[in-house]
Amino acid sequence: MKHKGLYFLIALALGGVGAVHAQGTSAPASSASSDTSSVSSYDGRWYIAPTVGGYYNDTDRNTNSRQFYYGLGFGKFISPNMSIDAFVDRTKRERDNGAAAGGGQGNQSWANNNVGVTGRYYFRDWNVLRPYLLGGVMGSEHHSNTAVGWSPAAEVGVGLSKTITDSSDVRVEGGYRYDWDDRTQRSQSGYGDWFLGLSVVSRFGAAAAAAAPAPAAAPAPAPVDCSTMDSDHDGVNDCNDKCPNTPAGTIVGPDGCPLKVVIDLRGVNFKFDRPRKGETDISKSLAEPTADSLSVLSQAVDTLQRYPQVHVTVAGYTDSKGTEAYNQKLSERRAAIVYNYLTSHGIDASRLEGPIGHGESDPIGNNATDAGRAQNRRTELQVQQ
Repeated sequence: MKHKGLYFLIALALGGVGAVHAQGTSAPASSASSDTSSVSSYDGRWYIAPTVGGYYNDTDRNTNSRQFYYGLGFGKFISPNMSIDAFVDRTKRERDNGAAAGGGQGNQSWANNNVGVTGRYYFRDWNVLRPYLLGGVMGSEHHSNTAVGWSPAAEVGVGLSKTITDSSDVRVEGGYRYDWDDRTQRSQSGYGDWFLGLSVVSRFGAAAAAAAPAPAAAPAPAPVDCSTMDSDHDGVNDCNDKCPNTPAGTIVGPDGCPLKVVIDLRGVNFKFDRPRKGETDISKSLAEPTADSLSVLSQAVDTLQRYPQVHVTVAGYTDSKGTEAYNQKLSERRAAIVYNYLTSHGIDASRLEGPIGHGESDPIGNNATDAGRAQNRRTELQVQQ
């Protein structure tokens, strides 16, 4: 571009600022609240951003220290705090005469055309003055009397942005741009320049429609007295029921939550290698003191009678003495003799699963000690929930 192009873009940017300012000041006071709400929301429309600015050049360029640049961006917000721009910009630097030529600026120029992408991350709400960070990558085309070609470049910086209307922003930013140009001057491998720029962001296309107001809430129905209701028929009213919809037949506590019924037969242990085949009197097979074991069995009968909906599995176990095959049969005899004790004391056989023998599996004590083996010679009532 020639100087006319530069002047045109400067005029376009300044004209956009004036138009934005005119729109903001001409809006009636009564619409201030609606304007605020429209610009405070996330606007994902595409926008263009003409830019003018200036460089403070790296002294290694051997050019004038400052000059204008101008460009055009095209982008959009991809989230309330993040925008992405594709951009082009151009600048021209006047080369210095060497010391042998008397110094000062010469007649030769060094132009750069940049094409790249920049991301900006904004802080604070949409409708206030928003600081932001920027980072970008680009390709830089160099034109000089010594070389023509492309090199990579990158930039970082900070800026401030202000939304003026629902379709326009103004942003001012500064930063550092590094150009890995190693052709224009063979003695240099790159240049770092500081920049300061002004952009007018103009969104185009129809703005997103405002969300429809929420429908008025229907009047609440009259409250129902939950103390008279028992929706899951567990015997606990809905006011006190902390576990609604429990399955039918579930044993529940005062709070309506499932109550685990534990029938503990610890203390009911068998003598070594008892009961024998055909033995039916359980008292002869129980470890001493026999009366204590029979008391535990009586408590189990009482629990089953108080909870008629409870079903249990009668399972027998042995210690590790003897062969596995023998212990399997012995565990079955132990389960059977407890099973018969329960049915003979009024517990219906339909509530009992088994008898099942598990042999020497699932020990609860250490089979290396007498005390541990005594614990393993047992029968369990396993409650089915």
